[in-house]
Amino acid sequence: ASCGVMTVAWYLHLRMKDWPLWKAVLLSWLIAGGEYCLQVPANRLGHTFAELSAAQLRAIAEAAILVSFLSFQTLVLHEPLRVNHVVGFCAVAVGVCIVLVGPWEAALYGGGAPAPVAEAADAELPMLPPG
Repeated sequence: ASCGVMTVAWYLHLRMKDWPLWKAVLLSWLIAGGEYCLQVPANRLGHTFAELSAAQLRAIAEAAILVSFLSFQTLVLHEPLRVNHVVGFCAVAVGVCIVLVGPWEAALYGGGAPAPVAEAADAELPMLPPG
């Protein structure tokens, strides 16, 4: 539901071509503000109880927003669904699946706080030989 609401917030104003920009922005923010009341608790529940990582939560949201968007594009905006749209969104879906299948053993970064730099700041810099 949340992704469908955000799709409406981001793209419904495209049908209101005669509206001034400020009115379109205001409508979008009013819709998006209500959507946050759905998305924030959903992310909290997914992270806490389903033990999904932030990356997995984002991947699920990405898949949901693509489905919502394709439906909205064709049903509300009456724009054609083209082959390049489907191929591109399928490529994103592959990425979503890769994120959800993990975690793979190799980590590019261990997370947590970055290594302290205070020790490096106090270290003496090596001198270059003259010449």
